Amino acid sequence: MRLSDFDKVPESELTDATITGSASSEIPADPVTANGDGTAIQTHTDNLEPQPGFFTVLKNRNFVTLWSGQIFSQLADKVYVVLMIAIIESRFQSENQSISAWVSAILIANTIPAVLFGSLAGVFVDRWHKKEVLVITNLFRGGLVLVVPFLLWLTKGQVFINLPLGFEILLAVTFMVSTLGQFFAPAEQSAISMIVDKPNLLAANSLYTTTAMGSLIVGFAIGEPILALADSLGASVGLGVNIGKELLVGTSYVIAGIFLLVMRTGETKQILTGDEPHVLADLQDGIRYLGEHKQIKGALIQLVIIQSVIASMTVVAVRMAELLPEIKASQFGFLLAAGGVGMGLGAVALSYLDRKLSRTQLSLYGSLGVAASLIGLSFSQSLWLSLLCLVGMGVFSASVMIPMQTTIQSETPEEMRGKVFGLQNNAINIALSLPLALTGIAETALGVPTVLLSLAAITAIGGIFTQKYNSAD
Repeated sequence: MRLSDFDKVPESELTDATITGSASSEIPADPVTANGDGTAIQTHTDNLEPQPGFFTVLKNRNFVTLWSGQIFSQLADKVYVVLMIAIIESRFQSENQSISAWVSAILIANTIPAVLFGSLAGVFVDRWHKKEVLVITNLFRGGLVLVVPFLLWLTKGQVFINLPLGFEILLAVTFMVSTLGQFFAPAEQSAISMIVDKPNLLAANSLYTTTAMGSLIVGFAIGEPILALADSLGASVGLGVNIGKELLVGTSYVIAGIFLLVMRTGETKQILTGDEPHVLADLQDGIRYLGEHKQIKGALIQLVIIQSVIASMTVVAVRMAELLPEIKASQFGFLLAAGGVGMGLGAVALSYLDRKLSRTQLSLYGSLGVAASLIGLSFSQSLWLSLLCLVGMGVFSASVMIPMQTTIQSETPEEMRGKVFGLQNNAINIALSLPLALTGIAETALGVPTVLLSLAAITAIGGIFTQKYNSAD
C-alpha cells in the first residue's frame, strides 16, 4: 500500500491517549510499555477493564480535544438556522409577510446536500486523512459564515430571477455549509473509533450524545437571545449593527477547527494514485459490506427507525402544544427540550450501565420504553404528564441510539468506516426528511393520538425485529 507516515507520535511521547482502538491489536497483551527514557508507562488496550462512566474517556487527551471541538461545532450547527431566520427577518421579510416561504427555502438548501452527498462523502473520507477533514470543514464553514455580512452589503438592493440577490447568497452559503457538514460527520465518527478503545466507545458516544442534546437545547431555546446579545456587543465595540451574530457563529466553527488542529489520531495518510478504485466502486463496497454483516445492518436499521420517530415528534410537538391548555403552540420548544433532557439523562446512565446489559438488550428495552412513552403520551391531556412521557422517551431513545452507534463503530474495520458512516449519514438524513413531510399530513387526517400510537407500534416492532434478526443464525 502506498502510505506515507503522517501525524505519527514519537514513541517517547506515547500516552494512554495516543494508543487508539484501531491500533490496539498491534500492541502486546502486556499493557505496560517502555517510555523513551526507559520508564514504564501504562497504556490501555481492548483487553483492559475500563472504569465506568465518563472518567476513562475524559482522561484521554485526544478525545477531550475532539469533544471540545464538537462542542463549538455543534453549537454553531444548531444556531445556524436561527441565524438565517434572524437575517431574513431583518433584511428580506416585508411587513405583514409570512416568513414561512423564506425559511422553507433555507431548510431545503440545508437538506439537499445530505441526500445528495451523504454516502459519497463517506467514500472520500475513507481516502483522506480524518483530522484534515475535521479541521478543514470547520474552518471553511466558519469562513463562509464570516463573509456573509460583506456579501449582503455588496449585493444590497440587487435582484436576480425575481429574488433578492442577498437571499440567494444565503441559499448558496447554506448549501455549501451543509455540504461540508456531510464530510465532517463520517470523519468525526471514524476519529472517535481511532482514539477511543472499544470498551470505552459506549461511554464516549454517551458523552457525545449528551453534548449534542445540550447544544440542541441551547440552540433552540436561547439561540435567538444569544445572537441578539452578540449583535449588541458587536455594535458597542464599533463593529456595526447586525454583524455580531455572524461573527459568533462563524468564530465558533473556527474555534472548533483550531481545537482539532492539536488532536492526534495516529493515522497514516494514503497517497492516492490512478490505481485507486472508482468512487462508485467504493460506494458499492460499503453497501455490500453492510449486506454481509447483520449486526451492523441491524444497528443501522434501529438507528433509522428511532431517528424517524424523533423527527416525527418534532412535527407532532407543535400540535400537542396547541392542544395542551397550559401552553401555546409557539411554546412547543418546551416539549422538545424535555425530550432532549431525557436523552442527556439516558446518555449519562448508559455510561454506567454498559457492562451490566448487552447492547442488543439495551436496544430492545429502549425500543419498548420509547413505545410505552408514546402510548402514555397519546392519552395525556396535561402538560406535566406530557413532559414526563417526553423525558422518558428521551431516556429510552438514548438506550437505542448510543448502543447501536457504538456497535457500528466497534464492528466496522478502519478501512470501511468512512463508507459505512457515510451510508449511515445518508440513510438517517433521508429518514429525518420523510417524516417531516408525512407526519403533518397523517396528523391532520388521523389526529395526534392515532399518530402517536402508530409511532409506538413501529418502534416496538422495529426493536423486536432487529433483535430477532441479529440473533438469527
